Amino acid sequence: MHNDEHWMRQALDLAARARGRTSPNPLVGAVIVKDGRMVGSGYHQRAGGPHAEVLALEQAGAASQGADIYVTLEPCAHYGRTPPCTEALISAGIRRVVIAMIDPNPLTSGKGVARLRQDGVIVEEGLLEGEAQALNAPYITYMTKKRPYVLWKVAATLDGKSATRIGASKWISSPQARALVHQKRQEMDAIMVGVGTVLADDPLLTARPEGCDPAHIEQPVRIIVDSKLRIPLRARCIQPDNPGRTIVATTDDAPPVKAELLRQRGVDVWSGPACDGRVDVKALLSDLAQLEITSVLLEGGSTLAGTLFDLRLIDACMVFVAPVIFGGTEALPVLGGFGVDHPSSAPRLHGPKWLQVGPDLMVEGTLKWPEKQGDACVHGTC
Repeated sequence: MHNDEHWMRQALDLAARARGRTSPNPLVGAVIVKDGRMVGSGYHQRAGGPHAEVLALEQAGAASQGADIYVTLEPCAHYGRTPPCTEALISAGIRRVVIAMIDPNPLTSGKGVARLRQDGVIVEEGLLEGEAQALNAPYITYMTKKRPYVLWKVAATLDGKSATRIGASKWISSPQARALVHQKRQEMDAIMVGVGTVLADDPLLTARPEGCDPAHIEQPVRIIVDSKLRIPLRARCIQPDNPGRTIVATTDDAPPVKAELLRQRGVDVWSGPACDGRVDVKALLSDLAQLEITSVLLEGGSTLAGTLFDLRLIDACMVFVAPVIFGGTEALPVLGGFGVDHPSSAPRLHGPKWLQVGPDLMVEGTLKWPEKQGDACVHGTC
């Protein structure tokens, strides 16, 4: 078992190399071992490209006969962008397949394991399953909930504020924290903000990792939630020379002339029936999934984040706490909305991780709610 864990961790490390490049496909790594040594390895590098198992088999060649393969996700048993991996493993003579987690995709779920066992291949499941699930949290959410995985990122003062009483917020977090956020942006399919953030900060909403030209990397989709189309046509995030795609989400009640002006600038305008006069964020997320957007980095502001929180649509958080205090009852809190009535009904972070980033403290983890909430429309979207 110790050796099995060693090789599976190698496969997980390989899978993680492709963060931000495989959507809507999962991150998958594979390691082939024979007589105690690795003879082949590979990881899925992009959607439409070879799967991890196929790359590992190609590297191993004839040594695959009678070997074991460690793979982070159940091998596919269906024809998609590429042929089934199960057939490749069987043809190569793989003796044993060790799988970290079953694929939540209904086209494959359980079918890959069944196909391998049908041909006499030894299959073992669940090794380092938790690590594999954490690695592919966006893919799992996309497959099981039919919406993107939502990661809420926010910078907060020690007293829980995101802006002063006059709306000033630059900069709460440190340069080191902002650099880490740009790396995270590059790993996500989309960035989402409310129009209030655009009006207050006029952000570019691009990934700008240190040493990279934003025009030469694949940019996350920018999503601005704006029920009344208040976004200025001069806003930097919607300028034609800003790399990447922009979606402005609004309601059917928004001014059609403004919507047409945005389209003329190359902006995609999403519109739907209003929910309490606001953008229906549940419908928006559902439609984003139809566009194969599997993950969203929710960056602002307090009102939009509060709405998603109240609807239990935030899956995880990434909070930077800076050693500064704003004070004031009118200063903006990091999270708006209704919130919870009792501490016992509040979500808690599952598996929190703490990290000092420059002078700031970052905490991240998955939100776990104690009970189910209904699907009622919640007031408070931008």
